[in-house]
Amino acid sequence: MSQCNPLIAIVGPTASGKSSLAENVALALTSAVISIDAMQIYKGMDIGTAKTAISERRCPLLMVDVAEIGEAYSARLFQKAARKEIENLLTAHKTPVLCGGTGLYLNAVIDEMDFPAGSTGGASRAAYEQLAIQKGAEALYHVLENRDPESAKLIHPCNVKRVVRALEMSDEGISYAQQHAGLHTRKTHYDCLIWGIKRDRSHLHQRIEQRVHQMFDAGLVDEVLRLQQQGLETALTSKQAIGYRQVLDYLNGVCTLKEAKEQVIIKTRQYAKRQISWFEHDGRVQWLDFETLSEEEATKQILRAYKAYLSTETGDLSAKI
Repeated sequence: MSQCNPLIAIVGPTASGKSSLAENVALALTSAVISIDAMQIYKGMDIGTAKTAISERRCPLLMVDVAEIGEAYSARLFQKAARKEIENLLTAHKTPVLCGGTGLYLNAVIDEMDFPAGSTGGASRAAYEQLAIQKGAEALYHVLENRDPESAKLIHPCNVKRVVRALEMSDEGISYAQQHAGLHTRKTHYDCLIWGIKRDRSHLHQRIEQRVHQMFDAGLVDEVLRLQQQGLETALTSKQAIGYRQVLDYLNGVCTLKEAKEQVIIKTRQYAKRQISWFEHDGRVQWLDFETLSEEEATKQILRAYKAYLSTETGDLSAKI
């Protein structure tokens, strides 16, 4: 680790305005943005993940388009790749600006985290994956609930990849829940100034609904159709992304287009609630109230705090914000 300056992270719920703010900060520091989004890593998943279009990027955007649609990506892989990008920027005397809403990925990068052990790729994994494909994520989740209810409580039913991992570990007599308890030590790997965007709940819901309609208008159905032809439907991880799962249901005749849109809005709001809860439990996050602050004012506030950090000789992050 070659850190001299702190990292900066912009976090918060989906549709809160993270990307634009992060670009502002990165531009001011002549640096780059590192995406902390579990689905923006996939090539071709652009509209549904709100990935900033190449033509609209005002600074380099890293950790996007790094995985094929059928690849099973993990926090462990993300940690290794993102830290490599961070080290490259630090070596060039640039301040990395992290941006996203996947809390686990952020913690994997900036904190000392060792991930649960367990074999991968064996016969049991193939069997569990086949069950998920044939009967759906919920059926697979019920298997884990019956076998290891404590571990099941820690995993979202739609997170097929993690459910499979927990079942594999159970086969080996290992408890995912017990290993998870010691997963996050909160010992930092990088000093990081973390800023969270806060919006009124009703306003955030309006922004989510507006974004979903914009995604469909921009061609989300065509994007999913194209990815379906590339194997999205048999991919364990990428097909679970909100928006893509619902459009697949529409393309397969499970629901109407209107119903698909409504489900995307509902699922996105639920996801935003989980994101807020995750970041609220991290006492390091400094919240920016976007009901009273403009984007320009928030940018200036972050840059002031960053400069104050650099000019303070103590090692206490909280004393510098």
